Amino acid sequence: MVPQEKREAFRAILSGREVIRPGSVYDPISARIAEDVGFELGLLGGSAASLTILGDPDLLLITLSELAEQVRRICRAGKIPVLVDADHGYGNALNVRRTVQELEAAGAAGLTIEDTLLPQAYGQAKSQVISIEEGVGKMKAALDGRSDLSLVIVGRTGAASITSIDDTVARARAYETAGVDALFFTGLKTRAELQAIAAATKLPIIMGSADGELADTAFLASQRVRVANQGHQPIAAATQAVYETQKALRDGVAPKDLKGLPSAELTNRVMRSAQVKIRNDDFLGLKK
Repeated sequence: MVPQEKREAFRAILSGREVIRPGSVYDPISARIAEDVGFELGLLGGSAASLTILGDPDLLLITLSELAEQVRRICRAGKIPVLVDADHGYGNALNVRRTVQELEAAGAAGLTIEDTLLPQAYGQAKSQVISIEEGVGKMKAALDGRSDLSLVIVGRTGAASITSIDDTVARARAYETAGVDALFFTGLKTRAELQAIAAATKLPIIMGSADGELADTAFLASQRVRVANQGHQPIAAATQAVYETQKALRDGVAPKDLKGLPSAELTNRVMRSAQVKIRNDDFLGLKK
């Protein structure tokens, strides 16, 4: 599947009537597994990218080139569309434009640009947001940076947990007017907050989290929520599994006695061994 087909598949999700839960992906294998088990969309979160690339917390220490290369590896591996957390676009509006160009070339189906002040300001323990005017400039730059109009540009704000719901609504309306394809919200806690946003806007909505009184899928769908993230448990589970395996080996457990290892069938499936064998036969004359 070529990138444009993946982008159109993502757009079909956004234009539908149902809420989907994306599969959290962070490398080619996790993306293939998400595809194989039936997820319609993959989500590369900033925290998962930071942990995978650097082994560091989500403090915006990775660079655009590092993120773009990881996106390229993930998107090359399969057919699942991938929505990428592009943070604040790695700088000002001109940097945002470059970020869009690089992630589009890497194969992303869509990307989010947020209005959080990043990196964290000196002496400020709490998160901050940039002005609405600067946020609008970033959204316009993102739209100007894409060459494939099927690439989904998502305006993201976490103002609900930083300023107020009124400010969140104002930002959402401004980013919608700027021309983004969807709106992404983090920090929403109540149905009333989501209803206020849905009433003030027309675009498809993506939720950074949807729990508590926002866990009801039917309610989310009625408010134009089309994607609701459920966290990044896969990389957390992988971390635990690797730790336990390494520790067991270090403690003297024999490899044959290890628990929780994948079967050869599963390993071959995620490596796409059958397809590789066909190519070996056709291109290298390795038929037996």
